[in-house]
Amino acid sequence: MMLGIQERSMGSLALAVVGVIAAACGSTSPSSAEPTVGGPSVSPTAPAATTTAPSKAPASPTEPAAPFDPTGVTLSIDVLVDGLRDPIDVAAPGDGSGRLFVVEQAGRIRVAAGGRLVDRPFIDIAERIASGGERGLLGLVFHPDFPKDPRFFVNYTDLLGDTVVAEFRVDEANPDHADPGSERILLRVAQPFANHNGGAVVFGPDGMLYVATGDGGSGGDPQGNGQRLDTLLAKILRIDVNGPRDGARAPYRVPDDNPFVDVTDAEPEIWLTGLRNPWRIRFDRGTGDLWIGDVGQDGWEEIDVARAGESGLNFGWNRMEGFHCFQPRRGCDETGLTPPVAEYGHDLGCAVIGGVVVRDPDQPLLNGGYVFSDSCSGNLWLLDPAGSGPREPVLVERTGRSLSSIAEDEDGSLVATDRGRGQLVVISAAER
Repeated sequence: MMLGIQERSMGSLALAVVGVIAAACGSTSPSSAEPTVGGPSVSPTAPAATTTAPSKAPASPTEPAAPFDPTGVTLSIDVLVDGLRDPIDVAAPGDGSGRLFVVEQAGRIRVAAGGRLVDRPFIDIAERIASGGERGLLGLVFHPDFPKDPRFFVNYTDLLGDTVVAEFRVDEANPDHADPGSERILLRVAQPFANHNGGAVVFGPDGMLYVATGDGGSGGDPQGNGQRLDTLLAKILRIDVNGPRDGARAPYRVPDDNPFVDVTDAEPEIWLTGLRNPWRIRFDRGTGDLWIGDVGQDGWEEIDVARAGESGLNFGWNRMEGFHCFQPRRGCDETGLTPPVAEYGHDLGCAVIGGVVVRDPDQPLLNGGYVFSDSCSGNLWLLDPAGSGPREPVLVERTGRSLSSIAEDEDGSLVATDRGRGQLVVISAAER
């Protein structure tokens, strides 16, 4: 799937599940009629990222006091909907309908309601998308004020292979259908290679839109995008889609409290940097912390976190992979880097699927824990998200599935997409 593991040999099953790309392609400039921001053209290295607390931190509820204990817990998976084609993300609109919207890689979004798929796709934009390998329709989020604000936002790779973040509007006459003609492109990022496109779009507690981008692809970050601030690649971006346009630059506003707004030669949309291929980012709705699953290169997958109010963090790629030096292999400079919360090696998988901090009182064994997975092994891990410093994730279930995303429905229940089996599933906990 879209996780940037073509540099590794994981066996025929992993190759079939993950959709490895054999060759890279160059980037092509977009039309001048659409905004182009932060292309990956080589220029001098930007200043090193520093941790900067924004003047207006994202809103954060009080952190629950009780620690989470992952020991003695097992997880089970039940099928909610079958018959999907390459599902890779799922989102709840938060409108009280109980519906779930499932992203299919080729460019369709399907509606799941009442335990079945609505026959007609919610939207089909396949003709605008380059799909396959790590490309396609990669992410979806609804506006926090939906349905009062009828917009939803997607992240896809266009026919040129470049990243596009766009908004669409739901058909006022039919809430199960969106208007393909309502597209407004917000952001386009040129991609130098076919892999490592990131793809997540999420709203934070502050109402800002956060966008995950990969390092541009190939292997080892040959352009050094992870440690550059003059490109939008290898980043988490933060933009305001509610305010006026930012002049002629783009059809959105750059928040004044973004950490690099006043840094010379830095792209002002940058919120976090030093990421290889962040695959699934989610906010903890109990604390406001941002959790990131960052796909590794040769040996290590990592989980990163930006606590509520933290910005400007540098998670280390390509100087480091997980807790380990990558370039150089020994004695790398760790100055100014934020280490991951957890890692695991390729003996347990090949590409991390970032997960969710569960806030579901109906699941007391799972409530308050962070659950994440791996696309090749389907392993499910739990860890206590509170506190500081690294911790060892607890492997609680070996599913053998090819999970591609983990999310919450509007009530906090844990749902996931299984790309290999074409299913939307529910994850629940029981005592071991």
